[in-house]
Amino acid sequence: MPVPAKTTLAALALLVGSFHVAICQSKKPAAAGPKPLVSHIYTADPSAHVFNGKIYIYPSHDVETSVPEDDEGAHFNMRDYHILSMDNIGGKVTDHGVALDLKDIPWAGRQLWAPDAAYKNGRYYLYFPVKDKQDVFRMGVATSKSPTGPFKAEPKPIPGSYSIDPAVFTDTDGKSYMYFGGIWGGQLQRWHTGKYEANGSKTDLKKDKEPALSAKVARLSNNMLTFDEAAKDVVILDKAGKPLLGGDHDRRFFEGGWMHKYKGKYYFSYSTGDTHFLAYATGTSPYGPFTYQGVLMNPVTGWTTHHSIVEFKGKWYIFYHDVELSGKTPLRNVKVRELTRNPDGSFVTITP
Repeated sequence: MPVPAKTTLAALALLVGSFHVAICQSKKPAAAGPKPLVSHIYTADPSAHVFNGKIYIYPSHDVETSVPEDDEGAHFNMRDYHILSMDNIGGKVTDHGVALDLKDIPWAGRQLWAPDAAYKNGRYYLYFPVKDKQDVFRMGVATSKSPTGPFKAEPKPIPGSYSIDPAVFTDTDGKSYMYFGGIWGGQLQRWHTGKYEANGSKTDLKKDKEPALSAKVARLSNNMLTFDEAAKDVVILDKAGKPLLGGDHDRRFFEGGWMHKYKGKYYFSYSTGDTHFLAYATGTSPYGPFTYQGVLMNPVTGWTTHHSIVEFKGKWYIFYHDVELSGKTPLRNVKVRELTRNPDGSFVTITP
């Protein structure tokens, strides 16, 4: 028997209404992202370490400048370092004040960029890139008996060092390595012949079909103050075993390298720079070669991406920065969030 049209329309209206209510009730507000660790100063490029059961963070300290933005990073004109610490993720963050100031580094000129730290031999070591008085980036090292400083700088830069973004990794056998390098403002492209070219390219070499410029790695001496060898290339390969090319902007190394070890495998993660991804590659030796695996984190707000990865109380975390507080590229803020791994050790890509 046919159903009257009025009844059909009423039933349909009831069904649509119920469906609409069900959808509305199923909607949940989007989860809030991590908040900046501190807001009283601008911080960036966080290198996180666990010392004595606490997390210590060694970031850049961004300051307001009137310098216009350019490809060489003149607008990043940092002058000192503040060290942060926290007992627990999500807990109170302590700012321990100025640990090292530009004026206390005898050989320094300007631009105290992203640092890192290490502990060995009962002392703490703060590694930093700064332009010397000839405007060439070199690596310096300062020491302290406390992870929060104050740190006293060595009178000269580390011999054989250059460029930016030091990341110091100590392997399970006790040997320590420094990974470093950054192109464009980091000047790595000016060292492609092994000697500094003062009038060299300000950006890329633009050799898109040749192997990309690579980060460098050097084993540190036991006193942690010098290199124990000449720096070597950190070669990143694709899954076919071929080096990533200069034109492969979504995958090649640009700056901000970091090393950590997980289940016997070495993970070299880094920023792709002008495409803003955090990518990672894996290998079986601290020297590599490393095979590209994928994107660790999609782009943050702001031009730069710089991170560190640390294990704390059985979980893995990534420290990074964006520009939530200021909305300005040279005034950044540090954040932290938990990392998730797949059963094979690969990362679940983060969309910040």
